[in-house]
Amino acid sequence: MENASTVRFSSCRGVAFEIKPQANPFAINTSDQNRNANAEPEETSRRFRLPKDFIRSASNVVSSSLQHSISLASSHFCDLDSNNDEEDEDDFYYLEDGVFKEGDEQHNDIDENAILDSSASKSSEKPPVPKKRVSRLSIILLDQGLFTVYKRLFVTSVFLNVIALVLAATGRFTCARNRASLFSIANILALTLCRSEAFLRLVFYLTVNVLGRSFVPLCIKIAVTSFLQSLGGIHSGCGVSSIVWLVYSLVLNLKDRDKTSTAIIAVASAILSLLCLTCAAAFPLVRHLHHNVFERVHRFAGWSALGLVWAFVTLTISYNPVSRSYTDNLASKLIRRQEFWFTLAITVAIVLPWLTVRRVLVDVSSLSGHASLIKFSGGVKPGILGRISPSPLSEWHAFGIISDGKTSHMMLAGAVGDFTKSLVSYPPSHLWVRTVHFAGLPYLVNLYDKVLLVATGSGICVFLSFLMQQSKAEVYLIWVAKGLDDNFGSEIVNRIKAYPHQDRIIVHDTAILGRPNVSEMSVKASRKFGAQVVIVTSNPEGSRDVVNACKASGVPAFGPIWDS
Repeated sequence: MENASTVRFSSCRGVAFEIKPQANPFAINTSDQNRNANAEPEETSRRFRLPKDFIRSASNVVSSSLQHSISLASSHFCDLDSNNDEEDEDDFYYLEDGVFKEGDEQHNDIDENAILDSSASKSSEKPPVPKKRVSRLSIILLDQGLFTVYKRLFVTSVFLNVIALVLAATGRFTCARNRASLFSIANILALTLCRSEAFLRLVFYLTVNVLGRSFVPLCIKIAVTSFLQSLGGIHSGCGVSSIVWLVYSLVLNLKDRDKTSTAIIAVASAILSLLCLTCAAAFPLVRHLHHNVFERVHRFAGWSALGLVWAFVTLTISYNPVSRSYTDNLASKLIRRQEFWFTLAITVAIVLPWLTVRRVLVDVSSLSGHASLIKFSGGVKPGILGRISPSPLSEWHAFGIISDGKTSHMMLAGAVGDFTKSLVSYPPSHLWVRTVHFAGLPYLVNLYDKVLLVATGSGICVFLSFLMQQSKAEVYLIWVAKGLDDNFGSEIVNRIKAYPHQDRIIVHDTAILGRPNVSEMSVKASRKFGAQVVIVTSNPEGSRDVVNACKASGVPAFGPIWDS
């Protein structure tokens, strides 16, 4: 007998996927599964109902092997929390042929704990072998591969800075040696722009309008998409490099103590401490385990460091090492120095998004107690994401936006964390928002002519606008989810049903049809449709498998990455 063991993972919108060890995370075997059950199968029915006592029996066999989910935090739309809600024993599972067929007894839990192998109830002679838990750090650092574009951009950023630093230290780059602090500030400017939502919105807009033409070679579009998705590599690389340059600047100032002041050294040391604290909080394992700590340290330490950078620039420019005093004609000196303009650009990039923060009226409705639908006024273009917050100085949460582009837009939030659960339990009348929304990977759909969109669970929300609005690209959609009407609401389902090109849509309800092999579905659909690229929104393992399967078949594919 094959040992049964399941592992639970949470998706980007709180939808759990139960994965059999050493198998495709999305794959199921429906041909032999029903034959191994103790109960006699229905011979002629297309619909198969697993009895209640069978589910209880199977759960007793494999209960010792269930593991808790591993969630990955993200800066965009994949912030996850573990959820240990138990399954209702009175629920049943159905297997039925066909696509997009509504069941009358669908399972109502978005965050289910396990879909059990029927073979587990056949015999208990061999105890199930628990799957060894993979290190969280290895998942974060290695799950996407060792040579991703993100990691290559990180290494490139650090490598270029190290080369410049070595040349400066050996006297072959006198500008860098004499103005080491300028190179530190330049790196801070670069990392700030890589995370500036207003700046990136402009970059994405120009990219789509300039390169989103049929005559532009596909290889260029793919390369640009990979680069824009992985800008976090430059952000983190420049963050490390800014610390190295500041350390070098401090060492030079301490060696030539007569040409600087105590105040300048003290301020530079304070900036260095804050930068080190920020980098430590951004270390993947720390960020993963304590995401709120990371977010607040990044925000408040960053603001404090910015204020000290202004003090540092002012002191260094106005200080006269000959007279060991500060000059009065500061303004004329500031406007002639690059440090001033770099710091001003950093300040504008940081402050601008906060000038768009508003407290707005919202309409929050609960969908089966496991998700909430948040409605706002104002239309939004497809592929755009937004941030909402109950308290703007403490935490922000990013979600994909559903909109017809006219008068309103919506966000679908799975109840997986404290904030998203509170939206279900205590629906607010107002929320804080940033009125300038930001662009992400889905926005680049219009860069191509034909795109296959693959979504699981409430990841559909980031793609739904492309069905509701006229899009430059022809889109083909695969949506795999559980309990469509019960868990996502008739409004979401009806939007998909109303799409005029139903031949471009595959909707698979796992509560009725069982778990499909989404990787195989994606490959077949991309070939049938002739898609230039595949974009997937799923859990980390599911996204990885779909992306790898499509790339192996010769179709470029993209999915959420760490720190995208």
